[in-house]
Amino acid sequence: MSVRKARRRRAVMRRKNQVTLPREVAEALHIREGDEVEFDVTESGQVVLRGMASAPAGQAWFWDPEWQRGEREASEQIATGRTEEFEGAESMFDALEEEAR
Repeated sequence: MSVRKARRRRAVMRRKNQVTLPREVAEALHIREGDEVEFDVTESGQVVLRGMASAPAGQAWFWDPEWQRGEREASEQIATGRTEEFEGAESMFDALEEEAR
């Protein structure tokens, strides 16, 4: 397991409380233009910053944790060649029903 040394980054406060995040910070937060960030201020005064990528309401289902778990499983199966081809939809559904039994 590799251990990464924490590095401090600075930014300058501009008018209207605007701060430009250093590129490395934005990448670590996995955010890009249009995404939101969330701040938590602890009792000791420390600020925790989290990236909040938004998705259109019609696509929110895709980001559900259970759906994402299935996406990761499917990607792993594809990457390792654990796939099966069918002649048509009917034979695919037959195989799924057989697997469910």
